[in-house]
Amino acid sequence: MAKLDRYLLSDFIQSFLATLTVLLVVSVGGVLVDILGRIADGRMPAGLLLSQLGLQFIAYLPIILPLALMLGLALAIARLYRDSEMAVLTAIGVGPKRLLKPILLLVVPVVLLVGMCSLWLGPWAGRTADAMVENASRSMVVAGLEPGQFTPLPGGGIVYLASLSEDGTRMGKVFMQRQKDGRIDVVSANHGSMFFEGERRRFLRLEDGYRVEGPENGELDYRLMRYASNEVALPDRDEPRDQDDPEMLPTLRLLGDDRPEARAQLHARITPPLLALAFALLTLPLARSAPRQQRYGSIMLAFLAYVVGVSLMISGQQWLATGKLPLQAGLWWLSLPLLGLALWLYFRDGQLSRRRRAAA
Repeated sequence: MAKLDRYLLSDFIQSFLATLTVLLVVSVGGVLVDILGRIADGRMPAGLLLSQLGLQFIAYLPIILPLALMLGLALAIARLYRDSEMAVLTAIGVGPKRLLKPILLLVVPVVLLVGMCSLWLGPWAGRTADAMVENASRSMVVAGLEPGQFTPLPGGGIVYLASLSEDGTRMGKVFMQRQKDGRIDVVSANHGSMFFEGERRRFLRLEDGYRVEGPENGELDYRLMRYASNEVALPDRDEPRDQDDPEMLPTLRLLGDDRPEARAQLHARITPPLLALAFALLTLPLARSAPRQQRYGSIMLAFLAYVVGVSLMISGQQWLATGKLPLQAGLWWLSLPLLGLALWLYFRDGQLSRRRRAAA
């Protein structure tokens, strides 16, 4: 590799990695809030936090990687213009076509990674995450019921477990306290289990215990009873997805599925790598600036172009799924014209118009 290519490639990679790190740090907040909300609602065990966070990031990589690639290249190329290095390169005959090699040395591996995440890793991560939550939802651990800890219950109250079976389905020595309508309800049981009604509703069945109920204001209106079985509602688990949900199916199975939702999902997986390539090629003409001109205006323009492209991709997927667009059109109307425009602007960048060439 020529020394110039090594220098430019190193600059592009450093800028891309720095941008990717910032985007991942910013994105982790939103993903983490969503996962913590599901844990707080009792729809996911706390032990799945890190695994769900990693799987969610894999699913979001087809959106994050193209943006990091575009902004990283825009920052690096704008720096070349700001420091007059691009003027020196142009003076020695290095134009946009000559810069294609170091750009593609970074762009091609990133586009391949985006395609792999979009077509294979992303759907696999979604299926794995749902399967982990589905398996855990049949365990009392998913409701946050852990032995040796006081755990709040939905609607108020607290519960304590002395022991819990390995599969999370049975517990021993239970203490529970609830407040409702100005009365305190204290329940204890020697053991208990969890059972389901329908697909989502879950209950605790407490067995062989005592229940004490009385007023909160200190009056002597108390009742003591011994019971054989007592049932307590737990938070409902998430609605399980159908096995033929297009978002859950592998990409190869979508190829033979003629449903509009499946076709829309297939095009939504094919489009991200094409958009990543198009936006990467757009960075050179968009980042062109004077030597001392601020580079953040072009970066904002590149970001807005990416937001518009992704918004059209999401809207196009919905239009295909609802039948507002013909299935034959797919999302080609977005990716192919944008890719053609990026190639045309890239190879036209820096060329004088015919009128200016004639005057020169």
